[in-house]
Amino acid sequence: MPITCTDGSAEYHEGGCSCGQIRYRLKAPPLFTNCCHCTWCQRETGSAFVINSLIENDYLEVVQGVPNKIEIPTLSGKSQTIARCPNCQVALWSHYTHKHIAFIRTGTLDYPQNIEPGAHIYISTKQPWVKLPETTPAFEGYYSTRELWPEKSLERLAAVRDKKA
Repeated sequence: MPITCTDGSAEYHEGGCSCGQIRYRLKAPPLFTNCCHCTWCQRETGSAFVINSLIENDYLEVVQGVPNKIEIPTLSGKSQTIARCPNCQVALWSHYTHKHIAFIRTGTLDYPQNIEPGAHIYISTKQPWVKLPETTPAFEGYYSTRELWPEKSLERLAAVRDKKA
């Protein structure tokens, strides 16, 4: 379950790899969570989709171990850096073009069921047998962050972009 921070101001989630060598903590709620159905994510995960919870690097704390960071190509031609356990090789998070935002593999959280996707993306290439909930927005490609994300998440995103500029 999410754990209340000692100051009572927020909740955080913990997660890790399969072998237990790497443990991490999200020190704030994710900015947003996507379920991506693109063929690249399908190939990379060996699954029908991936669920990513986006969070600022400042709120991602590695509490045990040191993940390997591996750079791989992407369909866009820009690289992606994946943080993996050096022992079991589980992918824990990625950094895409926004290097100040980590895309946490939500399934590596201790309680991933507590974070529902706020959107399904790239459904134009989703597997035909995957049924999407009618109550969650779904997009053929990506979406407008400004139109979909909660106001607090947009403020946090603006703050981290200002800080990195």
